[in-house]
Amino acid sequence: MTTPPLTPARERTIVFDFDGTVSLGHGPVRAYARAASAVLGSEEAATFLAAVDLALDHAPSGQLAGTEAIDGYDLVRLLSAEHGIDPATLSDAYLASRTRLATADSPITAPRGLPEFLRFARDYASIVLATNAPDIRVPEAIGELGLTGLFDAVYTSVGKPGGLDQVLDDWLPRGELLSVGDVWVNDLAPASARGALTALVGSPDTAATPTYRADHLHELYPVIAAWLESNPSDTDRTTTATTTTMKGPTSVL
Repeated sequence: MTTPPLTPARERTIVFDFDGTVSLGHGPVRAYARAASAVLGSEEAATFLAAVDLALDHAPSGQLAGTEAIDGYDLVRLLSAEHGIDPATLSDAYLASRTRLATADSPITAPRGLPEFLRFARDYASIVLATNAPDIRVPEAIGELGLTGLFDAVYTSVGKPGGLDQVLDDWLPRGELLSVGDVWVNDLAPASARGALTALVGSPDTAATPTYRADHLHELYPVIAAWLESNPSDTDRTTTATTTTMKGPTSVL
Protein backbone atom coordinates (compact mmCIF):
# COMPACT_ATOMS: atom_id res chain seq x y z
CA MET A 1 0.00 0.00 0.00
CA THR A 2 1.39 3.39 -1.01
CA THR A 3 1.89 6.22 1.44
CA PRO A 4 0.30 9.40 0.06
CA PRO A 5 2.05 12.79 -0.07
CA LEU A 6 2.11 14.63 3.24
CA THR A 7 1.09 18.05 1.94
CA PRO A 8 -1.25 17.85 -1.07
CA ALA A 9 -2.29 21.26 -2.38
CA ARG A 10 -5.85 20.30 -3.32
CA GLU A 11 -8.75 20.22 -0.88
CA ARG A 12 -10.78 17.53 -2.66
CA THR A 13 -9.96 13.93 -3.50
CA ILE A 14 -11.27 11.44 -6.04
CA VAL A 15 -10.52 7.79 -5.24
CA PHE A 16 -10.79 5.50 -8.25
CA ASP A 17 -11.00 1.73 -8.26
CA PHE A 18 -8.84 0.00 -10.89
CA ASP A 19 -10.29 -3.17 -12.48
CA GLY A 20 -13.69 -2.46 -13.99
CA THR A 21 -13.43 1.29 -13.39
CA VAL A 22 -10.32 2.81 -14.96
CA SER A 23 -9.14 -0.47 -16.49
CA LEU A 24 -11.76 -2.00 -18.76
CA GLY A 25 -12.09 -5.22 -20.72
CA HIS A 26 -12.36 -8.88 -19.87
CA GLY A 27 -8.76 -9.61 -20.80
CA PRO A 28 -7.49 -9.92 -17.20
CA VAL A 29 -10.49 -12.01 -16.11
CA ARG A 30 -10.06 -14.39 -19.04
CA ALA A 31 -6.30 -14.61 -18.35
CA TYR A 32 -7.17 -15.57 -14.77
CA ALA A 33 -9.58 -18.23 -15.97
CA ARG A 34 -7.02 -19.65 -18.42
CA ALA A 35 -4.40 -19.85 -15.67
CA ALA A 36 -6.87 -21.62 -13.38
CA SER A 37 -7.84 -24.08 -16.11
CA ALA A 38 -4.26 -25.33 -16.41
CA VAL A 39 -4.92 -27.92 -13.69
CA LEU A 40 -7.87 -29.39 -15.60
CA GLY A 41 -7.87 -31.90 -18.40
CA SER A 42 -8.18 -30.40 -21.85
CA GLU A 43 -11.86 -31.23 -22.30
CA GLU A 44 -12.89 -30.00 -18.86
CA ALA A 45 -10.74 -26.88 -19.26
CA ALA A 46 -12.53 -26.07 -22.50
CA THR A 47 -15.90 -26.53 -20.79
CA PHE A 48 -14.85 -24.30 -17.90
CA LEU A 49 -13.53 -21.53 -20.17
CA ALA A 50 -16.66 -21.68 -22.31
CA ALA A 51 -18.76 -21.26 -19.16
CA VAL A 52 -16.72 -18.20 -18.17
CA ASP A 53 -17.12 -16.68 -21.63
CA LEU A 54 -20.86 -17.31 -21.64
CA ALA A 55 -21.29 -15.82 -18.17
CA LEU A 56 -19.34 -12.68 -19.12
CA ASP A 57 -21.42 -12.34 -22.29
CA HIS A 58 -24.58 -12.40 -20.18
CA ALA A 59 -23.19 -10.22 -17.38
CA PRO A 60 -20.29 -7.99 -18.50
CA SER A 61 -19.92 -6.66 -14.95
CA GLY A 62 -19.45 -10.22 -13.66
CA GLN A 63 -22.47 -9.75 -11.40
CA LEU A 64 -24.36 -12.67 -12.91
CA ALA A 65 -27.99 -13.05 -11.85
CA GLY A 66 -28.53 -16.07 -9.64
CA THR A 67 -24.99 -15.95 -8.24
CA GLU A 68 -23.31 -13.94 -5.50
CA ALA A 69 -20.46 -12.84 -7.76
CA ILE A 70 -19.49 -9.19 -7.24
CA ASP A 71 -17.27 -8.95 -10.34
CA GLY A 72 -15.64 -11.02 -13.06
CA TYR A 73 -12.88 -12.34 -10.84
CA ASP A 74 -15.40 -13.49 -8.27
CA LEU A 75 -17.40 -15.13 -11.04
CA VAL A 76 -14.32 -17.13 -12.09
CA ARG A 77 -13.89 -18.18 -8.47
CA LEU A 78 -17.46 -19.47 -8.27
CA LEU A 79 -17.30 -21.29 -11.59
CA SER A 80 -13.92 -22.82 -10.77
CA ALA A 81 -15.34 -24.37 -7.62
CA GLU A 82 -17.80 -26.29 -9.80
CA HIS A 83 -14.79 -27.89 -11.50
CA GLY A 84 -12.96 -28.78 -8.30
CA ILE A 85 -10.25 -26.11 -8.52
CA ASP A 86 -9.12 -25.56 -4.93
CA PRO A 87 -8.58 -22.07 -3.44
CA ALA A 88 -4.79 -22.38 -3.22
CA THR A 89 -4.53 -23.29 -6.90
CA LEU A 90 -6.89 -20.45 -7.75
CA SER A 91 -4.77 -17.97 -5.79
CA ASP A 92 -1.63 -19.06 -7.62
CA ALA A 93 -3.48 -18.78 -10.93
CA TYR A 94 -4.58 -15.24 -10.13
CA LEU A 95 -1.04 -14.12 -9.31
CA ALA A 96 0.28 -15.79 -12.44
CA SER A 97 -2.34 -14.06 -14.57
CA ARG A 98 -1.37 -10.65 -13.20
CA THR A 99 2.13 -11.06 -14.62
CA ARG A 100 0.47 -10.83 -18.06
CA LEU A 101 -1.56 -7.70 -17.24
CA ALA A 102 -1.64 -5.14 -20.04
CA THR A 103 -0.10 -7.53 -22.56
CA ALA A 104 -1.63 -9.24 -25.59
CA ASP A 105 -2.58 -12.10 -23.25
CA SER A 106 -4.45 -9.76 -20.90
CA PRO A 107 -5.45 -6.61 -22.79
CA ILE A 108 -7.03 -3.60 -21.13
CA THR A 109 -8.44 -0.27 -22.27
CA ALA A 110 -9.21 3.03 -20.56
CA PRO A 111 -12.70 4.55 -20.40
CA ARG A 112 -13.46 7.08 -23.09
CA GLY A 113 -11.67 10.38 -22.49
CA LEU A 114 -10.25 9.42 -19.08
CA PRO A 115 -6.71 10.79 -19.54
CA GLU A 116 -8.09 14.16 -20.62
CA PHE A 117 -10.63 14.22 -17.81
CA LEU A 118 -8.03 13.42 -15.15
CA ARG A 119 -5.80 16.23 -16.43
CA PHE A 120 -8.75 18.57 -15.95
CA ALA A 121 -9.68 17.10 -12.55
CA ARG A 122 -6.16 17.43 -11.13
CA ASP A 123 -6.55 21.20 -11.16
CA TYR A 124 -9.17 20.75 -8.44
CA ALA A 125 -8.58 17.43 -6.66
CA SER A 126 -5.98 14.88 -5.68
CA ILE A 127 -6.45 11.77 -7.80
CA VAL A 128 -5.97 8.46 -5.99
CA LEU A 129 -6.03 4.88 -7.26
CA ALA A 130 -7.00 2.15 -4.78
CA THR A 131 -7.12 -1.50 -5.84
CA ASN A 132 -7.29 -4.91 -4.22
CA ALA A 133 -4.91 -6.16 -6.89
CA PRO A 134 -1.28 -6.80 -5.94
CA ASP A 135 1.53 -4.55 -7.12
CA ILE A 136 2.24 -6.67 -10.19
CA ARG A 137 2.52 -4.72 -13.46
CA VAL A 138 0.34 -1.93 -12.12
CA PRO A 139 2.71 0.83 -13.37
CA GLU A 140 2.83 -0.87 -16.77
CA ALA A 141 -0.96 -1.08 -16.84
CA ILE A 142 -1.30 2.59 -15.90
CA GLY A 143 1.05 3.40 -18.75
CA GLU A 144 -0.90 1.25 -21.21
CA LEU A 145 -4.05 3.16 -20.25
CA GLY A 146 -2.35 6.49 -20.91
CA LEU A 147 -2.60 7.51 -17.25
CA THR A 148 1.06 7.77 -16.23
CA GLY A 149 1.62 10.74 -13.93
CA LEU A 150 -2.08 11.37 -13.37
CA PHE A 151 -2.41 9.73 -9.92
CA ASP A 152 -1.18 11.43 -6.78
CA ALA A 153 -1.10 8.12 -4.92
CA VAL A 154 -1.55 4.46 -5.85
CA TYR A 155 -2.64 1.91 -3.25
CA THR A 156 -2.36 -1.81 -4.05
CA SER A 157 -3.45 -4.90 -2.07
CA VAL A 158 -5.94 -2.67 -0.26
CA GLY A 159 -8.17 -5.47 1.02
CA LYS A 160 -11.50 -3.81 0.32
CA PRO A 161 -13.99 -3.37 1.71
CA GLY A 162 -12.36 -3.14 5.15
CA GLY A 163 -9.00 -1.99 3.84
CA LEU A 164 -10.51 1.05 2.16
CA ASP A 165 -10.73 2.66 5.59
CA GLN A 166 -6.98 3.27 5.58
CA VAL A 167 -7.25 5.13 2.29
CA LEU A 168 -10.16 7.16 3.65
CA ASP A 169 -8.18 7.89 6.83
CA ASP A 170 -5.40 9.33 4.68
CA TRP A 171 -7.56 11.56 2.49
CA LEU A 172 -10.88 12.44 4.16
CA PRO A 173 -9.21 14.81 6.68
CA ARG A 174 -7.91 16.85 3.73
CA GLY A 175 -11.38 17.72 2.43
CA GLU A 176 -14.33 16.37 0.47
CA LEU A 177 -13.93 13.00 -1.18
CA LEU A 178 -15.61 11.15 -4.04
CA SER A 179 -15.12 7.39 -4.40
CA VAL A 180 -15.63 5.92 -7.87
CA GLY A 181 -15.94 2.20 -8.57
CA ASP A 182 -17.91 -0.66 -10.09
CA VAL A 183 -18.59 -2.72 -6.93
CA TRP A 184 -20.79 -1.02 -4.34
CA VAL A 185 -19.86 -3.18 -1.37
CA ASN A 186 -16.12 -2.93 -1.97
CA ASP A 187 -15.47 0.44 -3.57
CA LEU A 188 -18.24 2.71 -2.35
CA ALA A 189 -20.14 1.50 0.73
CA PRO A 190 -17.22 2.14 3.15
CA ALA A 191 -16.83 5.66 1.76
CA SER A 192 -20.56 6.35 1.86
CA ALA A 193 -20.69 5.24 5.49
CA ARG A 194 -18.16 7.95 6.32
CA GLY A 195 -19.98 10.76 4.53
CA ALA A 196 -18.14 10.73 1.22
CA LEU A 197 -19.76 11.08 -2.17
CA THR A 198 -19.89 7.97 -4.33
CA ALA A 199 -20.21 7.14 -8.03
CA LEU A 200 -21.14 3.63 -9.20
CA VAL A 201 -20.18 2.61 -12.73
CA GLY A 202 -21.55 -0.23 -14.84
CA SER A 203 -23.16 -2.17 -12.02
CA PRO A 204 -26.68 -3.66 -12.03
CA ASP A 205 -26.76 -3.67 -8.21
CA THR A 206 -30.24 -2.31 -7.41
CA ALA A 207 -29.58 -2.34 -3.66
CA ALA A 208 -26.71 0.14 -3.99
CA THR A 209 -27.34 3.77 -3.00
CA PRO A 210 -24.54 5.83 -4.58
CA THR A 211 -24.66 9.57 -5.04
CA TYR A 212 -24.26 9.10 -8.80
CA ARG A 213 -24.43 6.11 -11.09
CA ALA A 214 -24.02 5.47 -14.81
CA ASP A 215 -23.42 2.64 -17.23
CA HIS A 216 -20.13 4.19 -18.33
CA LEU A 217 -17.58 6.37 -16.56
CA HIS A 218 -17.54 9.06 -19.25
CA GLU A 219 -21.25 9.69 -18.57
CA LEU A 220 -20.26 10.90 -15.10
CA TYR A 221 -17.66 13.46 -16.19
CA PRO A 222 -20.10 16.42 -16.25
CA VAL A 223 -21.50 15.81 -12.78
CA ILE A 224 -18.03 15.21 -11.33
CA ALA A 225 -16.80 18.38 -13.04
CA ALA A 226 -19.69 20.34 -11.56
CA TRP A 227 -18.76 19.07 -8.10
CA LEU A 228 -15.11 19.93 -8.61
CA GLU A 229 -15.91 23.46 -9.74
CA SER A 230 -18.44 24.13 -6.96
CA ASN A 231 -17.60 25.79 -3.67
CA PRO A 232 -16.90 23.22 -0.94
CA SER A 233 -19.74 24.65 1.14
CA ASP A 234 -22.16 23.94 -1.71
CA THR A 235 -21.81 20.17 -1.24
CA ASP A 236 -24.28 18.70 1.24
CA ARG A 237 -22.99 15.32 2.35
CA THR A 238 -26.36 14.43 3.85
CA THR A 239 -27.69 13.90 0.31
CA THR A 240 -25.42 10.96 -0.50
CA ALA A 241 -28.28 8.44 -0.39
CA THR A 242 -30.03 10.21 -3.30
CA THR A 243 -28.86 8.73 -6.58
CA THR A 244 -28.47 10.75 -9.76
CA THR A 245 -28.37 8.47 -12.80
CA MET A 246 -26.46 9.73 -15.81
CA LYS A 247 -27.22 8.49 -19.33
CA GLY A 248 -26.04 9.19 -22.85
CA PRO A 249 -22.90 10.67 -24.44
CA THR A 250 -21.55 13.68 -22.58
CA SER A 251 -18.42 15.81 -22.54
CA VAL A 252 -16.91 18.56 -20.41
CA LEU A 253 -13.79 19.05 -22.50
